Amino acid sequence: MRARELSALPTADLEAKLDDAYRELFNLRFQKAQGNLKDDNSIKRVRHNIARIKTVLRQRELAAQIAAQRKQ
Repeated sequence: MRARELSALPTADLEAKLDDAYRELFNLRFQKAQGNLKDDNSIKRVRHNIARIKTVLRQRELAAQIAAQRKQ
């Protein structure tokens, strides 16, 4: 998914997607260790998706902190 698509999702959905991505990464690494992984690029793709999701979550966290500081 693209970052724009991710930023449109609610935080709860992003956290669920992050959890799913970590599970998928675990499964892909397990398949690679067994020698059953057919697409080596899939690990890289999942890791990039995890980074995108974490970036959007962090941006929201920082925006909330800035909003809280402005209220004070």
